[in-house]
Amino acid sequence: MFCTKLIQPRDCSDIRRQNRSQSSGVYTIYPLGERSAVEVYCDMDSEGGGWTVFQRRMDGTVNFYRPWDEYKMGFGDAAGEYWLGLNVINIMTSKQKCELLVDMEDFEGKKVFARYSSFKVDAECDGYKLTVTGFKDGGAGDALQSFHSGQKFTTFDKDQDNADENCAKSHLGAFWYNACHYANPNGVYRWGVDGTLYAVGVEWKQWKGYDYSLKTISMKIRPNL
Repeated sequence: MFCTKLIQPRDCSDIRRQNRSQSSGVYTIYPLGERSAVEVYCDMDSEGGGWTVFQRRMDGTVNFYRPWDEYKMGFGDAAGEYWLGLNVINIMTSKQKCELLVDMEDFEGKKVFARYSSFKVDAECDGYKLTVTGFKDGGAGDALQSFHSGQKFTTFDKDQDNADENCAKSHLGAFWYNACHYANPNGVYRWGVDGTLYAVGVEWKQWKGYDYSLKTISMKIRPNL
């Protein structure tokens, strides 16, 4: 009798290929083999499915104003709000060409997206530099490729942006800031319209501007074959 060894899924697209009836939810993937298990939320519904979610905001229950090491390793809960970790994102986008989908919703129930045909995050020695191209508009506009591509990642304790100040400190988040942002998905969860402090919310400038903090936003990748 021959035994077939189960191939561990590297990402959510592998899970979808193994069983196309799988629904969206939390799954275990193995981006570096069987000893590298991590839990992620797999979106099996949007734009053909098979998306590995690496960032998700939905209710403000997780504090995203965190230091470098936590953004490097990841935090939160895959069943709710979380950040997968720059190390894993680098591994997943370096092994094969990936595309990016950014889904978002406002507090009035309107949903839009931005899609990019190429998304890559370099290694830590290169500052986890972002390269994103191939924008396709799903109603959100482009707040990423035009201003953030080519930037290194910045947290409040590691400043790698192009501004005189630390953008993570001044905008209460962490991201591939330029000088400073059109997108701030890791900012403060502020429940809609709030102009009290400038541009510190969960924002996508090209859709809702700097004084509207989104209800939900999720950033997700899959191989672009």
